[in-house]
Amino acid sequence: MADTLKLDAFLPYRLSIASNRVSNAIATTYQALFGLRIPEWRLVAVLAEGGAMTQQALGARTHMDKVTVSRAAIALGDRGLVTRAPNPADQRSHLLTLSEAGWQLYREIAPKALELERQIFEAFSAEELGRLRQMLERLEAAAAAVEPDRG
Repeated sequence: MADTLKLDAFLPYRLSIASNRVSNAIATTYQALFGLRIPEWRLVAVLAEGGAMTQQALGARTHMDKVTVSRAAIALGDRGLVTRAPNPADQRSHLLTLSEAGWQLYREIAPKALELERQIFEAFSAEELGRLRQMLERLEAAAAAVEPDRG
């Protein structure tokens, strides 16, 4: 690692740029085809995978702040894609679940998401993708270790 900061060589910056490029490519597609923003799609995908969840649990699972989760949940609710029910474990919160329309949307988007992933990463071998996944897991753990406690 160099002693002088050169932005184009600064790995956190490069990761941010790469992430933004991938997210923007996907966001454009989701917006054009389904009228969804990335946070909304993330909530749909997490609810499809994990079932009913509170907004707090959704924020923890997606690593999105509570305002972003709240706005996405409201947008999905306004479109009839999620339903809210009282949380029997905590009366101060609600559980969000996908409605039938939400499930239908998920079944339409999921194959397109996988196709976008294939297109973006088609130049990488299976071995490279495996190493990338491992490195991302290590990177996320290392970043979490130096992140200030939010509690």
